Amino acid sequence: MNKQHIQKSDILKIKEWSKGIAIDEDIIIFDNINEAPIPKAPRLMNYILVGFCRKGEIRYSVDMKEQAVKPGDIILITDRQVVEEFVIPPDAEGQCIVMSMPFIYEVIRDMSDLSAIMLFSKDHPVVALTPQEAKNFNEYFLFIKQKISETGNPFRKRLVGALVLAMFYDLSNVIQRVQQSTIRRQTRAEIIFTDFIRLVEEHFLSERRVSWYAQKLCITPKYLSESIKQVSKRSPNEWIDKYVMLEIKLQLKNSNKNIKEIAKALNFPNQSFLGKFFKEHEGISPSKYRRG
Repeated sequence: MNKQHIQKSDILKIKEWSKGIAIDEDIIIFDNINEAPIPKAPRLMNYILVGFCRKGEIRYSVDMKEQAVKPGDIILITDRQVVEEFVIPPDAEGQCIVMSMPFIYEVIRDMSDLSAIMLFSKDHPVVALTPQEAKNFNEYFLFIKQKISETGNPFRKRLVGALVLAMFYDLSNVIQRVQQSTIRRQTRAEIIFTDFIRLVEEHFLSERRVSWYAQKLCITPKYLSESIKQVSKRSPNEWIDKYVMLEIKLQLKNSNKNIKEIAKALNFPNQSFLGKFFKEHEGISPSKYRRG
């Protein structure tokens, strides 16, 4: 597979091409997996996909590893994974939800929970569910679809976000079950990634230098960067910035602090620096984000 020919999969295009129901460019749900837009060429994901198979056998490759999905299995494809070679028979039945990363970051505010799910999906993109778990996820899909369809409900997006968060907690419970029954030693890079995320959670408000985190982990900044990219396909700076951006958004939405006070709380030199940082990552100013 030539990486130069891998195209990014855009959630806006999925919305345009699909028969699914959606909320903005945040979440799309397909009640019939055969109606989901299946890429004919390798695609680099920039969203999270959760699917559930009720009937038939679905095949695809993720990061060049072939996967077989059977009835009662859940599919988990996360950001920065490459998918291709989808084969969905006409009689297959199932649902899938596609969620943008900004929506996911807003819903799952504990980044360690999200990083654990993304790390798990690398080794377990397909998981066999117990009968009760399968029942639970089928009900989540039906209820989320119902709430997305309630276009007249002014709290629709918040309700859907709450349901998605609950679904991810149940998914985390599945992950814990699988991990307890699977004996596999973590790689050195995975251990570094876990320790790095823990340090970022504790210190991102005051420390944003990769070299500081490398020193705390007793490794070189180069080795830290290589390890984090190997596990998560993101750089240490990207992870640090994600935590900072999430905190800024939370304070803009859920506090009465002005932007100058938020800049001080987050250890930016001044309001201008925070504004520039926010616009580089979000594309709009903090004040416009707060108004929106």
